[in-house]
Amino acid sequence: MKNIRAIFKRELYGYFSTPVAYVFIVIFLFLTGVFTFYVGSFYERNQADLEPFFRFHPWLYLFLIPAIAMRLWSEERKSGTIELLMTLPVTVLDAVLGKFFAAWCFTGVALALTFPVWITVNYLGSPDNTVIIASYLGSLLMAGGFLAIGSCISALSKSQVIAFVISVVICFLFILAGFPLVVDFFRGWAPPALTDAIASLSFLTHFDSIKKGVIDFRDLFYFATLIAIWLYANIVIIEAKKAD
Repeated sequence: MKNIRAIFKRELYGYFSTPVAYVFIVIFLFLTGVFTFYVGSFYERNQADLEPFFRFHPWLYLFLIPAIAMRLWSEERKSGTIELLMTLPVTVLDAVLGKFFAAWCFTGVALALTFPVWITVNYLGSPDNTVIIASYLGSLLMAGGFLAIGSCISALSKSQVIAFVISVVICFLFILAGFPLVVDFFRGWAPPALTDAIASLSFLTHFDSIKKGVIDFRDLFYFATLIAIWLYANIVIIEAKKAD
């Protein structure tokens, strides 16, 4: 835990020591505002909830989260500091978890800064704040899933651009798996078990469930398993690079 905490602090400090963090936060807050109040027709709906706010989170994360994750390992490999990191008395597990938790914490800070939207909906009406809290939790878990995928892909390439593009494609496939068009396509010819299995792989399927205010163990298990699998793959890749 001491090593993980040290890497966590190093990485988190690295975010806020450059303008990149502040640019990301400003862009994230701006886009959430645009999608909530203009594209999502927040005022026109006349409903005291944050459904328009959370509806677009998967699509915002699709591009913004890989932009955070692409530098986690690609930058280390390109600059050669990964060799230095691996010579320190830390394990690959420590390094992977420290970097991941720092990126996840940074994303959580950006998400927490959207609190004025929550205050606004409470000022205008009487929303179900339990549902809103559950939606925030679901959004944070989904961001963790995106980050785990992005971190793993970042370890594969020295190019941040390549890592970004591949991460976006993979994350898009995980979103698309639960899209009605895809589900209906498989439902037309595939067995119900296969269709359900494909839909269950989607971020949308589990995030939409949590957005309703129902925190099901299956949804928590999905995100925990997804994060664990991709972080494990991240460790395997780094170990393989060390052996080269």
